[in-house]
Order: sequence, then C-alpha cells, then structure tokens
Amino acid sequence: MGISAKDFERMQSRLKGARSGLKAEPAHALNLRSNQVILGIDPSLRGTGYGVVKIEGKSATCLAHGTIECDSDWEHSRCLLFITRELRKVIEEHCPTVCAIEGLFFAHNLKTALVMGQARGAAMVSAAEGGLQIFEMAPRKVKQTIVGFGGAQKLAVAKMVQRMLNLAELPAPDAADALALALAHSQSNAMNGFLKRQPI
Repeated sequence: MGISAKDFERMQSRLKGARSGLKAEPAHALNLRSNQVILGIDPSLRGTGYGVVKIEGKSATCLAHGTIECDSDWEHSRCLLFITRELRKVIEEHCPTVCAIEGLFFAHNLKTALVMGQARGAAMVSAAEGGLQIFEMAPRKVKQTIVGFGGAQKLAVAKMVQRMLNLAELPAPDAADALALALAHSQSNAMNGFLKRQPI
C-alpha cells in the first residue's frame, strides 16, 4: 500500500523541523498526560495488534508491540480464546492502567461487523479483567491526531508512530495502529474538551 502525495507533503512539513535542528512534533504538539502506561489495541480476529506506551511528562516510550496472529483454519472460538490469553500476558507483564481500543464505527457488511465485534469483546474482557479503564476511539480520529489527516493511509500512520517513539524499525501495520491508538488517547486526553471522556 502506497502513501498519497498529500500524506507525504504533510509528513515532510512536520519532519522539516528535524532537518533544521528543531524538535519535530506530530499533528498536535506532544501534549501528553504524565506518568501513564497505555495499552492500545487494534482488534481483528486473525491479527490483533497491540502496543504498550509509557508516558512520562512529554516523553513517550514504547514498552512492547506486536500482532496476535490466528491461523486461518482456526475456529472463531479458538481465535477469541487465544486473543484473550495473549493480551492477558501483555497486561500482566507491563501493568497498563488504561486501554485505548479502536471503535467499530464502520463495516463493509454485517458479517465483518459481527466478527470485529467478537474480537473487540475478547480484547475488552482481557482489559477489564486486568482492571484497566477502557476508552474507544474512531479510526479517523486516531489518524487526525497522529498524522493530521483523517484519511491517512496505514503507512503514513506507521511512519509517524515510528518517529514519535524513536523506533529502530517500522512497526507492523496492526501493531502500528495499536501504538497510534495509545498515543492518540494520551494526546486527546490531555486536550481541552477531552478531559471528561467516559470509559466504556
């Protein structure tokens, strides 16, 4: 999947500061809620992305990220159990207190919506079991917060996440989306108008 010309121009303008010796910042200048460990989850039956980000002042550090992959021949029930168990391990290891999960606001068909809802449910069970507050965010809102454009492609999101977290390598697409959710939640939660968002 390529990156559009508009996305490229927007990214270049944000990264321009780095070339001139200035600190480069994302769409909304890093305005992060201090001392928080956030688990971002991009749910999918066959490939659930997760990312754990630690926020300290204006610094964001990636503690872990990856994709929970389920074989195509696995029954749905087996996938859901695997997602729940693997996320439980991530939560036990990194002890996040907040979960930011992608909201299901659009689906091409009813079957897709149902399957996505099942994966979201499995992920939310793990988060709730771990005592995390759970917030959802629309995909367009995440892209707007991270890249500055709600229609940004996955590659643009991944590249900005890589820069914001100083990652040596570009994260996999699902993991990048999960990290973007965590970063977007922290930024949005620190902005006026988002301080009283209610967990689900």
